[in-house]
Amino acid sequence: MIKIVTDSTCDLPSGLLQRHDILVVPVIIQFGMETYEEGITIDQASFYRKVDELGIIPTTSQPSAGRFAQVYREIAAEGAETILSIHVTAKLSGTYQSAELARQMVAEEVTVHPFDSACGSAGLGFMALEGARMAKAGESATSILQRWEEIQARMNILFTMANLRYAMMSGRVGRLQSTLASLLNVKPIVALEDGLLDVVGQVRTRKRALERILALMEEAVGTTEAVNLAVVHAEALQEGQKLLERARQMFNCQETFIEDLAISLAVHFGPGTLGLIAYRV
Repeated sequence: MIKIVTDSTCDLPSGLLQRHDILVVPVIIQFGMETYEEGITIDQASFYRKVDELGIIPTTSQPSAGRFAQVYREIAAEGAETILSIHVTAKLSGTYQSAELARQMVAEEVTVHPFDSACGSAGLGFMALEGARMAKAGESATSILQRWEEIQARMNILFTMANLRYAMMSGRVGRLQSTLASLLNVKPIVALEDGLLDVVGQVRTRKRALERILALMEEAVGTTEAVNLAVVHAEALQEGQKLLERARQMFNCQETFIEDLAISLAVHFGPGTLGLIAYRV
């Protein structure tokens, strides 16, 4: 039996996580001396409320190797023979490394294959979902890992932020950090490329930012081939729904969903962030 494990940067509706028995290991959210586990002891509403009340942006840290090992052992005790553990890009987080250390800790108890998705958010969500469906259909671990590599190469992730405050204070946004100071009066278009975030466009208004995201996605995936597509948002549900509606009209969508942006990602992007994620099926 194959089980799929991921981390809480995985933006996938809870119903799909539960239906396909995808286990989520929480990222740690730290407000000063207060420590929370994402999705377990803190949710989106509590997160934004604490930011407003305290006037500080929390830090995040990857789950420990011990936490991963605990989850792997629990899964093994339930009968799993192989665990495929897929995680947020290793270039921006130590989560994959924690999973790799945990693999070594449990090597004599269960077979674990950590996988660096080179992405995150709904991109990671779609990959975990496809893996879980393949496992349920009886596909081998090798086939699932090969499929993940295919999706990884096709994944496109674009974001725009309403407020640069969070990103300016974050130290975990890769090449994006060095360019933000010159963008205070514009809306940047941010892409995840080769596992790192980078500014790929600059516009003056929110409307143009969303139009640019759609145009860039059209360049990436076209409008005729079937795609899986998602919109993620940080406290911007109505705008997110409108963006998803437009995307469904533009693209040949096979599967779509809209989901809240994970707290561990919203820390770096802030409220009002909208993301568009898609890959050719």
